[in-house]
This record gives sequence, C-alpha cells and structure tokens, in this order.
Amino acid sequence: MNAVSAISKDQLGRYGIWSPGLRSEDPERRGELADTAAQLEDLGYGALWLGSSPAPSHAAPLLEATSLIAVGTSIQSIWQYEAAESAAGFAELEQAHPGRFLLGLGVSHAKLADQYRRPYSSLVAYLDALDAAGVPAGRRLLAALGPKTLQLSADRAAGAIPYLVTPQHTAQAREILGDGPLLAPELKVVLETDPARARALAREALALYLTLPNYTNNFLRLGFTESDLADGGSDRLIDAVFAWGDESRVRGRVDAFLEAGADHVALQLVDDGPRDGLPREGWTRLAEILA
Repeated sequence: MNAVSAISKDQLGRYGIWSPGLRSEDPERRGELADTAAQLEDLGYGALWLGSSPAPSHAAPLLEATSLIAVGTSIQSIWQYEAAESAAGFAELEQAHPGRFLLGLGVSHAKLADQYRRPYSSLVAYLDALDAAGVPAGRRLLAALGPKTLQLSADRAAGAIPYLVTPQHTAQAREILGDGPLLAPELKVVLETDPARARALAREALALYLTLPNYTNNFLRLGFTESDLADGGSDRLIDAVFAWGDESRVRGRVDAFLEAGADHVALQLVDDGPRDGLPREGWTRLAEILA
C-alpha cells in the first residue's frame, strides 16, 4: 500500500449521517444505497457512518456512488472480523477511493459477543495487528466511552466516535483527547415537536441500550441515577441523549455538542419507520435545519 493520508477534520465537516440502513449485504439494494449516498453528499453531509457492525466492504457501494464524502464503520466489532480481514478490506477501499474510508472500531458488548473478554486488552491487540498489516492510526477511530479508551483513541487512532453520549461527555472526552484528535460523537434526532410522542419514539430506540452495561455505566459516570435508567429512561435522560422538538431546539441540541468540543456530529434519525430504513425526506429536512 502506498503512503496513506490521515483523515482531515475539514474533510468530514461538522455533520454526518449515522444509519444501519446504509449497510446492506443484499446486492439488489446496491442501487438504492448508491442513490441515497449521492443525495446525502449533495445535501452537504461530510460523512456517512455505517451502523450494525459493518465490514469495510459495506462501504464500497457508497464510495463508488460519490466523489468526496467520507464513509466510516460505526461501529465494527473487533469480535466479528479478524484484524487481517479488516486490513485487507481497508487496503482494497484505499486503492479504489484514496483518503475516503475510515475504520471505526469498538469492543461491542458481552451480551452481543460470545467471545467477549478483556475488552481493553483485546482492542490494544487488535490495533497492534492493524499496525503490522499497514492500516495507519490516522485512518482508524475508536468507539470510546471511558477515560482509558478515550486516551487510547488519542494515542493509537485518529480520534474517537463515542456513541449514545451527552454534551457533558463530549466536553470530558475533549479534555482527555486534547485539541488534535478527531471527536465525532453520535447523536439521535427525533423530528417531532409533541413531547409525548417524541419521547415515546426515543424510548423505543433506547430500550436495547438500557440493557447494555457499557452504556448504563457511562450514564452513571455522567451523574445519572438508577431511577433515570428505569422504565425506558427518565425525561432527563431522554432529553440529554436525543435532539427532539422544533427546528430551533434540534439545532440547539446539535450545536451543544459542537460547543462542548465535538469536531463533527454523526446524526442518527429516529422515526417510526424500520431501524434499517432510509428516511431520505427526514435527512433532507435535517440538512435544511443545519444549513
């Protein structure tokens, strides 16, 4: 592999789209994914983040259909793909689309990975293997929540892509990372002004995560209580980790992450459609709000 450039914060811009719907193994969906990626690039988003533990190969149809937008895995489980497989996929995409693919990695959860063990040490070993295979630190990102993994994101990667966090966490993460590394938290957005309906949609989306200790422990570190985590999440918790409401309120919540130190915010639209859907009208509206 020729010399590989590190990712630039300017290249990513301030906003990207996070979606499990952008990841598909169905060849019949390639055309739909390509059209969607081209539309999102035209709308001005700087990056597309593929949910549901994608492999590098899942980025190919999106990169092929666009010319500038970055595409990243968010978040590829280190338990699901061997480092050699990830490195080979990275090399193939770098050859075809230089400078545009980001390898976002995470340790997933004990509930979701049977082989889960010593997550931090296993992540370090995975990064060692990527080093040996030639995947540069400047093109990989870590799904870091706690202080140790955030520091690892600064030392062994281009930065961090924290998932399901608050502006408070973003401020703490920026202090740990320092000014240089990329900080690109994910934020869920509900384009709904009715409080009861907005929070109901949010609680439905949050339900799985409240069963995963990696997230609940992080909430407790941030000052939430066990009562905030009960019954689908308190209003206080919902309002901290979701942006909902009218255009001004949504924009304000996104801006809060940027003001706290985020370089880029990966926006996940939450609605009443399937989680792996492609809510193109909603993404268009969100682009208008952020313009």
